Amino acid sequence: MELAFERRGTGPSLVLLHGIGHHWQAWLPVLDRLATERDVIAVDLPGFGVSPPLPPGTPYTAESLADAIESFFAVLGLRDPHVAGSSLGGYLALELASRAVVRSAAALSPAGFWNRTELAYARAALRLSRTSAERLPPDRALALAETPLGRSLAAGLMVAHPARLSPEALLAALQALGQAPGFDETLASFAGLMPPAPPKVPVTIAWGEHDRLLVRRQAVRAARWSGQRVKLLRGCGHLPMTDDPELVARVLLDASR
Repeated sequence: MELAFERRGTGPSLVLLHGIGHHWQAWLPVLDRLATERDVIAVDLPGFGVSPPLPPGTPYTAESLADAIESFFAVLGLRDPHVAGSSLGGYLALELASRAVVRSAAALSPAGFWNRTELAYARAALRLSRTSAERLPPDRALALAETPLGRSLAAGLMVAHPARLSPEALLAALQALGQAPGFDETLASFAGLMPPAPPKVPVTIAWGEHDRLLVRRQAVRAARWSGQRVKLLRGCGHLPMTDDPELVARVLLDASR
């Protein structure tokens, strides 16, 4: 299937995967930094952003989304690219690493390393965020986006420093969250999401110090799964690209060397 994407830079290919309810623009704070050394391809997952939904009858699961990304590689003629992802996208990056269809994988606060209580909390928080984005009138969304306090109320769950979000970025993110046709089925599939099979290529996992959605104790389980220490992104939240673009770009470039 044809997926929407943004491509910049030259060098080894690095594909960027966003989290549930987001879009490729989540990577804008780091895109040009990465593009100085990489052929960077930020993609909208099926049913998110402006990419079309999965074909009728295809369930929204991590496996089917990873299948779609693997097919996307073939469409663009990418052979064993590097891949990096955030949240759900981080899980997909690790899933692709377990399939050995990428050269390396980096995951920022990847989904799937929760316990039952943490999963219930994350699903409830995401559902509330989705409902709020769906019901928020455009004028109210604009009012929230234009003030630091409003950005804190709208994005404090996801980022440690909401004031660093531009009003335009927040409005676009709220629209992507409220309108994503793949959101509900994907969120429902989290109930059965377990860590993927062991990776067959090098992986890097990093976790936001102040992650309020997938709390950082989940990094301990991710470390056990990967057999290595997880990097701590100091001063960062669940979506660290806005909180500290330089740090995130450095981690992703190091992971894909």
